Formats: sequence, C-alpha cells, structure tokens
Amino acid sequence: MKRYNRIWFLLAAVLLLTGCSMRTVEQMYRLPKRSEDFSDLQIVIDQAMAGLEYCAPLSGENQQTVQMADLNGDGDQEYLVFAKGGSELPLKILIFDRVDGEFCHIDSISSNGFAFDQVEYIQMDKRLGVELVVGCQLNDQVLRSMSVYSFASGITEQIMSSGYTKFLTVDMEQDGVTELFVLHPGQSETDKGVVVLYSMVTGVMERSNEVQMSEPADQLKRILVGRLYDGETAVFVGSTVDDTALITDIYTNVNGKLTNVSVSNESGTSIKTMRNHYVYSEDIDGDYIIELPQLISMASAGSEAEAEQQGLIRWYSMKIDGTEINKMYTYHNFVSGWYLELEEQLSSSIVVEATSNVYTFFLSDADGIKQDKLFTIYALSGQNRDASLDEKIVLLQTDTVTYAATLEENAANYQITQQSLIKDFHLIRQNWKTGET
Repeated sequence: MKRYNRIWFLLAAVLLLTGCSMRTVEQMYRLPKRSEDFSDLQIVIDQAMAGLEYCAPLSGENQQTVQMADLNGDGDQEYLVFAKGGSELPLKILIFDRVDGEFCHIDSISSNGFAFDQVEYIQMDKRLGVELVVGCQLNDQVLRSMSVYSFASGITEQIMSSGYTKFLTVDMEQDGVTELFVLHPGQSETDKGVVVLYSMVTGVMERSNEVQMSEPADQLKRILVGRLYDGETAVFVGSTVDDTALITDIYTNVNGKLTNVSVSNESGTSIKTMRNHYVYSEDIDGDYIIELPQLISMASAGSEAEAEQQGLIRWYSMKIDGTEINKMYTYHNFVSGWYLELEEQLSSSIVVEATSNVYTFFLSDADGIKQDKLFTIYALSGQNRDASLDEKIVLLQTDTVTYAATLEENAANYQITQQSLIKDFHLIRQNWKTGET
C-alpha cells in the first residue's frame, strides 16, 4: 500500500510544483476522474497555501511535499501538504479531506522549527487510523523536536512531544504494533546519550526505562533494525570513538525491559570496536539475522600502508544473553572495494601480498612467514582490461572493473576451486563503509 500511495504522492507533487496541464496528464495516463480530482484538490491547496511555500521533509522514506494517509481510519485517505511560512510557528502541515464530496482544508498543524526533518505514519495501537510522527529541525544545527499526533478521536490531538537526536519506528515485540525508538542527547555535549522506547497503551503514550549509550548521541553513525540469533527484534546503534573506531550498542526487550545486551560488565561500554575502518553490523550472509564484525589481526606481506587497506573480519551473531555465535570469516579489501569469504581454518594463517591491484594469497607459518601460494586476485581496469584476462577466472565484472583470479596447485589441497572463488567473491556494499545517518 505504501508503494501504491507513493505513486500518487509523486504525481500530486509534480502537478503542484510544475503547474503541468491537467489535460496533458489526463491524456497521458487516461485517468480523467483521477485528474479531475487532483485539479479540484489543487485549487483548494492553492487557496490554503497563500503566504506559504512548500517544505518537504529532509530525511526518511516520506520526503514528498504532498503525502496521503488514512489518519482517522475511516477508509478514505487524507492529503497532507508540508509547508513553511513566516509566522511565529512557521512549519505547517495542511490536512485536506473530502466533505460532502468536495475537497476541504479540514485542519492544520503548526510547529516551531527551521525545517521538517522526518515524518512517519505508524500503527501504535489496535485502534483504527495511524499516528503521525513529525520531527522538526529547530535550527540549521542539530537541535530537533519530535511530536506525535493521534486522530482516533476524530480531532487532531498531540499526544507526545520530545527533543531527540534520532528516532525510528520498530515493532519490537513482533505483534503488529509499532513503537518509537528514540535517541536523546545527554545533559551536556560530553555526556553519553540515552535511548528510550515509547509505546501506546490504551490510548496513552508510555515511556520505557532509559538505557545509556556507549558514546554521546552526536557520535551516532548508523542505526539498524534487525534480529538477534534467537529471533528477537533488536536495534543496532553504531557510534564513533575518537574518529578511529566504531562501537555497536544492541538494544532489545529482555523480560519486558529495554536492555543493551552488548554492554560489557568489565568495561562499561559496548564490547566490540572496529579500528581503522568503519565496518558496520549487517546481515552479511542473508539469513535475516544481523551479524557484527570483529577485526582480527592479520599478517601482511606488504607495507604498513598496504596492510591498513585490508583486514580480516570475524562475523558473529549475538544471542539475547550476550552469547556470540560465529557465522563467517572474510578478507576485506577496503580500497579496491571487495571481500572474499574464507574458511575458518584458513583465516588464521592467510597472508596477502598486494602490488598495484594484484593480491596474492598465501598460507603462513606460525611466525607469519609466507609458505604455500594459493591464488591471486586481479582488479583490472581501463578500456583494454578484458585483453588481460588470458587464462584467468572471471570472478565479477562491473562497468569499470573486471575482477579475475588464477589458482595455484596448492589451492586444491584446501578445497579452493574455481567455483568456490566465484561463489565467495563479493563487492563491498557502500553502506558498510559510510552508513552515516
């Protein structure tokens, strides 16, 4: 339904912002009744927009100027227009609906702020209709304010307001009811942030216990909803430490209480950090369970600079009691943008020699000295890159790079084959390296 609605959101936005002829749209799409409806709606919107300008939300899935939602649960969708004016409360949400067959401006929501940050429509209880969650930027810096509105009683009712750093919607209990997961700043810039889960109980917003983050809220880099090894829904929050490492906090409900299950009792902070490179939690093996990365030491046959551009990663899932479950080992080449799955028994003794986009894999002895040569991977670029393939195995091709490999006789002793190299070779998805919120 959301995708279907989005088509009409975009159509409405185009009509409103470009002034395109309704007759032209009618001829193109052969939807005369729909076009006539939008023409009538546009007239009403133009009247209500006097002295205002359009102001679309800046982040999230809902970034259209004109949006649609069944706010009150009557089966008909209302139209919401996001605008900005010059009054004391400059941000405006204009709500339009049919009344006796005619489009009317039925209500407005006014807010203080510089811009709309994020807008969500969520089902926070079993009542008909949806709650409207609106986040606003209070200035051009980082101050934000969030409000939640309910329409279940037939009128627009603000049921919650709070400052925030970041919020997202999550069905923590997997019961079809959505909660708000909110990150709040600390009392000062250096204080650690806190997270709170807001839920609706019999029409009243309830606030969970506060759980501390490992870092100040402005150090947040990525936030992801996924599942633990046991199947519970959890929120994975990645934050930076001194711009050189990542810390991942994992929040879920334990016996009905919001808990950070990744906290170490010894250190008082999240237990896993990533040095040198930003590698985020991800469902790397496609089993719908989130894996966490742990960078482990790796012998290098190249220079120190080359060693910093590659890494061996242990991927593991976490159970709700904090138990770690090994899932995968990978060799990551961060600069060239690819990774290779490795068997666990080989991962501890792999050495890679890197020279000008040629990466040769060896097994090493206990002192990290190269022994058996296994295979070589080539990152070939340029117009004549395919001419350099010769007897190489093509692993993967993009518009600009061909990745290929050659196998040594020793590879067969470790069950490394042409088929296994092709299967185990992957490109690094961009959000693993950036992933900023």
